[in-house]
Amino acid sequence: MHGHGGPGGGPAGTGAVLSGGEWAVAAVLAAAVLAYGAGVVAVWVRGTDWPAGRLALWTCGWLCAGAALLGPVAERAHRDFAAHMAGHVLLGMLAPLLLVLAAPVTLALRALPRPSARALARLLASRAAAVPTHPLTAAVLSVGGLWALYPGGLYAAASSGPWGHAAVHAHVLASGYLFAFAVLGGPDPAPHRPSPPWRAAVLVAAIAAHNVLAKTVYAVPPPGVDPERARAGAEVMYYGGAPVEIALIVLLCAAWLGPRPAPAARPGQAGGRGAPARRGPSALTPGRDRRPAARSAGRTGGGR
Repeated sequence: MHGHGGPGGGPAGTGAVLSGGEWAVAAVLAAAVLAYGAGVVAVWVRGTDWPAGRLALWTCGWLCAGAALLGPVAERAHRDFAAHMAGHVLLGMLAPLLLVLAAPVTLALRALPRPSARALARLLASRAAAVPTHPLTAAVLSVGGLWALYPGGLYAAASSGPWGHAAVHAHVLASGYLFAFAVLGGPDPAPHRPSPPWRAAVLVAAIAAHNVLAKTVYAVPPPGVDPERARAGAEVMYYGGAPVEIALIVLLCAAWLGPRPAPAARPGQAGGRGAPARRGPSALTPGRDRRPAARSAGRTGGGR
């Protein structure tokens, strides 16, 4: 494992050879990519295409996470607060967005055996899933966690050992994923998805809280962090996170205000104008889209 110096200014880690912990992290990242690839193969075997772009998004998402957890950025983060914040942007903002856009739950619903897929669908539709997938809950976990980490004084404690690091990294990635999914409301099935104005309001408030946090870190460094390095890290947090925030706004507005697909026409009704909308297969009904007709649906983007 990389050396765990003091926050913002400890001794450099060796980092020449991966430690046991780093090999474990690398194995988890590789397993995630392989599991997604296995799901794609399973879907293909069942006669349904899966967009290759989503496989690329999934792979890139885990590469971003890997860059934050392994390699030079991760090693430098132990002694450089700006590198730490670069890792935060990669692990907590960019990687979660890419992973959400890869629609892993939709892939699982199509690839898993029918009993397992139905169990997953029931879990998504359950009341228990409504709480963590609500945008407000996700925003509190994601941005609120950062407020507890830096101004709240948890950063020094989390930097004191590998387990603290691991817990913080896991929380940053998981809460970032939850937040991106909650405000976008997809492309995976979101049975408890609030209305677009609700999600937009939470997104704007979360962006404001994130940017106020960056300015707070700039003005009041976290305990144990050199003021100059704190200011550099705050700038990375503020300007580095902006592209991801803009991407979230664009994606939310595109799905909310963009053109919607025309309703399918009933057989025998020319053009389908005036025909009632035909209810398609539910995204939470696994297996229906494995029929041959779903091959074309897979080419058009699948789970959205």
